[in-house]
Amino acid sequence: MQRTQFGEMACSIARTWDVIGEPWSALIVRDIWVGIRRFDQLQADLGISRKVLTERLNHLVEQEVLERRPYGARPRFEYHLTKKGTELLDVLMVMVRWGDHWLAGEAGPPVLYRHHACGQIAQVDSRCSSCGGPMHADDVDVLPGPGAATTVG
Repeated sequence: MQRTQFGEMACSIARTWDVIGEPWSALIVRDIWVGIRRFDQLQADLGISRKVLTERLNHLVEQEVLERRPYGARPRFEYHLTKKGTELLDVLMVMVRWGDHWLAGEAGPPVLYRHHACGQIAQVDSRCSSCGGPMHADDVDVLPGPGAATTVG
């Protein structure tokens, strides 16, 4: 079956989905962020097949989310987040907040996050880059931007 190419759509959500829309991709990025960087370690942690892990790692390297760095005498690689990959974690942190709120249940969140600046356990909260106020779906209007698709007719 041919996969839809979301990256060609004039939509930032679709373009982002094209990079990380396959479920294993976000989990691989998460693992690399917490320090699991070698192929065998990733495979063991995720329980993923070698074939799928290879495909996902290649895709994330092609998309410049990850970079390969050689280690050891044999040609083996560790995977590290690029700047693009590190910024992608902001998207995943918003997913964490939603999952903790709606899916954690009575046990509570499986992981806590301590903010470096203040040392407190905190959650991600979307803020406006101009005024610093809350910025959630009910707080914004969606307007066409300079890269919006135009129709002729």
